[in-house]
Amino acid sequence: MVDLISGRILHTGDGKGADALDEFRRHVRKEGVNIQYVATDISSAFAKSVRENASDAIYVFDHFHVIKLLNDTPDKIRREPVSREVDPAQRRLIKGSRFLLLANSEDIVNHSGMSKLQLALEVNKPLSQAYYLKEDFREVYTCETIDKAEEKLNEWILMAGETAIKPLVKLANTISDAKREILAWYHGKLSTAKVEGINNKIKVMKRNAYEYRDDYYFTLRLFSLHDLSLIHI
Repeated sequence: MVDLISGRILHTGDGKGADALDEFRRHVRKEGVNIQYVATDISSAFAKSVRENASDAIYVFDHFHVIKLLNDTPDKIRREPVSREVDPAQRRLIKGSRFLLLANSEDIVNHSGMSKLQLALEVNKPLSQAYYLKEDFREVYTCETIDKAEEKLNEWILMAGETAIKPLVKLANTISDAKREILAWYHGKLSTAKVEGINNKIKVMKRNAYEYRDDYYFTLRLFSLHDLSLIHI
């Protein structure tokens, strides 16, 4: 758990389940802390904990993790025809389109790359639907108002569900369940960027130390990361 303003680590827990936050919740209740804003990735355990213990807070699913979820679905659909495709040329085409599918359309400036992407989409309709839905979803975060964003999101969920493609229907259901937290971005425009930055610092710290044998000492080092960063500046 990280302070969204200062970037200081407030709590570390063991595991990824909701119980990893039990000690943090006890401290919050004891100190009478009023949590106003929360940002997490799309974790059912974290969502359950936040909804139960900080129900009045503005709770946002980090939009980079939401977009990652959108990117993962075309890749899942891509892998299925690769394993079934009998034509070697088409198999190579679809297999080699992974990074083009993950990229935003305006970022593909190479003409050959765009041509290759279009060919891959033409030979596989489910892949084409997944790709264009992924591209269309980004408009949810560029609307003028939250009401327009909600209208766009509802329209997207309906379109994804009507494809009858299992991965897309599953994604539509996941997005529908997370609609409130996705739209909450318009209230706070929060992200977990500070957490991702801290994770990178932790990886560097572990490499420099060739791992830590003592978990308690490692935890103390985590809590001192913020102070060490200030010293380095």
